Amino acid sequence: MILRKAIIRQSRRLALHSTKPWTRSFASEVDGIETSLDHSLDETHSIESLLQNQTSREIPRINNATHGTTKLLSDSVVYDYLSLEHQRSTIGNLGTAVAPHYQPHTLLSNPPSPSSITLELLLASQSHLGHSTSLWNPMNSRYIFGIRNGIHIISLDVTASHLRRACRVVSGVAERGGLILFVGTRKGHERCVVNAAKLAGGCHLFEWWIPGTITNGQQLLSRCRMKVVDEFDRKLDGYEDKLRDQPVLKPDLVVCLNPLENWVLLHECGVNNIPTIGIIDTDANPTWVTYPIPANDDSLRCVQTIAGVLGRAGEEGQQLRLEKAKKGQISYNPASFGTPGRTRNAKLGGSGADVHAGSNR
Repeated sequence: MILRKAIIRQSRRLALHSTKPWTRSFASEVDGIETSLDHSLDETHSIESLLQNQTSREIPRINNATHGTTKLLSDSVVYDYLSLEHQRSTIGNLGTAVAPHYQPHTLLSNPPSPSSITLELLLASQSHLGHSTSLWNPMNSRYIFGIRNGIHIISLDVTASHLRRACRVVSGVAERGGLILFVGTRKGHERCVVNAAKLAGGCHLFEWWIPGTITNGQQLLSRCRMKVVDEFDRKLDGYEDKLRDQPVLKPDLVVCLNPLENWVLLHECGVNNIPTIGIIDTDANPTWVTYPIPANDDSLRCVQTIAGVLGRAGEEGQQLRLEKAKKGQISYNPASFGTPGRTRNAKLGGSGADVHAGSNR
């Protein structure tokens, strides 16, 4: 009996001693799987060896060089963010404050208004730089301020006054429902021309001008579509048959950003008594246009500034026209179209049924 009890007691001790290392090893391996990325790689390798013994498939080994804790922490987003915050806290107050500076996209996304025309704006846009004195046109002598390093300097006072006058012209034409054509055919003029026409509710041209488009427009533009709109620019149906006999539309005002390349356009406008606005550099003839704006036509920033200001002026004219239309006032002479079912010679009164012909923009 004494021997049997001793054997049972020793077997129990052996069983307890033999199970403790296994349970301890499994517990440490589970903890190592959950926290292996934050602790050493030794526990990870121990798990790999244990799994390799229990499975028949080959388990890929983890490379210490690529899966180290330091490597993971250095490449993590949290580490980079903490480094950035530490850098800001230590050297963030050093240096000077960034003052407002020139951003090229603002001339297209948010062009200046006519009321914001200043000499500082024109000077920053390089509007005062002319051409060499050997290329000047004597007709521009009244616009020239002086000479510096063999280059004529345009007077910014004259530029500002002529630009304000051109803005009043564009606003007046847009207020009376006129059609304004913006033309700029040089490289880089596309976006500013399209944006100005969109603001003023007009048309744009940034490619080569086809000679005879105005003087021989009935042959070149006979297939272009037209539409009839009311005083709120809403399309009116039922006039398609009557528009076939109407002559093609001609612009009421042409804004040319590069007159030297479009002298044919300006000549056709002069023949048809269409007023024109143009940017006149020191080498151009100011008599080519009706309302010259003496400025640097070679500077893209200057052209974008002038086009944006004129587009804003047209937008103000369109808003004034719509405000008058809401009050029942028509600021233009409606076309003598008869309503569907009436005779063609019947004219409409000054009510909401008044229409005017507009281009299909």
